[in-house]
Amino acid sequence: MARKIGVIGMGNVGATAAHYIVANGFADELVLIDKRSEKVNADALDFEDAMANLKSHTKIIVNDYAALKDADVIISAIGKIELQDNQDDDRFAELPFTRAAAKEVGAKIKAAGFNGIMVVITNPVDVITSIYQEVIGLPKKHVLGTGTLLDSARMKRAVARELKIDPQSVYGYNLGEHGNSQFTAWSTVRVLGHPITEIAAKTGLDLAKLDQEAREGGFKVFHGKKYTNYGIATAAVRLALAVLTDSRTELAVSNYRKEWETYLSYPAIVGRDGIVEQLDFDLTDEEIKKLARSADYIKTKFAESR
Repeated sequence: MARKIGVIGMGNVGATAAHYIVANGFADELVLIDKRSEKVNADALDFEDAMANLKSHTKIIVNDYAALKDADVIISAIGKIELQDNQDDDRFAELPFTRAAAKEVGAKIKAAGFNGIMVVITNPVDVITSIYQEVIGLPKKHVLGTGTLLDSARMKRAVARELKIDPQSVYGYNLGEHGNSQFTAWSTVRVLGHPITEIAAKTGLDLAKLDQEAREGGFKVFHGKKYTNYGIATAAVRLALAVLTDSRTELAVSNYRKEWETYLSYPAIVGRDGIVEQLDFDLTDEEIKKLARSADYIKTKFAESR
């Protein structure tokens, strides 16, 4: 059966995700959608020009919502990141735009009869993921956001740089909102065969500084080039591949947690059926309080967006 992915929103993030998919032959068919018809058609032509030098072929379909009906995964990359400029590093600056866009796009996806897995990048991602689920009407486990998958990677990069090791050798998570109320759950982080809290106690590793670096990493990239793309596009495609391959991978994604009554980032097993299993960690009392504050913030913002 053909592997089919849709990417909606061909800005810096969507185009990067689409290129990653095409260059690696991750899909047999790729549906690209963007209101800017000249831009999306130009991207499609550019990808087709690249195929003569690739080892795989991808059929490109442009601006056809009906073609999403049998897609395995749709990635929502719509956004207007320039709204975050001079807004005190707050992803909610995009909400007035993305709320309306997600409702419009979600209605078209529903009308197409899509019944696959929705992967949401669009910020503020926890609220927008909630909106998509509500509008499209898919089961909650079939709508997930990239959440703190990227923030957790930024934490791993910061820890690895400090300890001079490969970031893939760091295990652990940032939890909560993909935003300013997120936090690194240090009780989940292990490195060099030991809990990082033990290493910090012995070496004086500044965990508060590393937590801040993880939270602020995206804004450093944004202020440097006025957008982010590589890290988040890679995270989104990783989620899409976990679905396509039914890899059942443990990932920190924005998923609906009944006990918190909201979408927020917490590790889950991701596979062909979306959120295959939700996990639970023995968090510290302080981490549970931080998660509760983050959940309350997301719920408040979602209520305001309706």
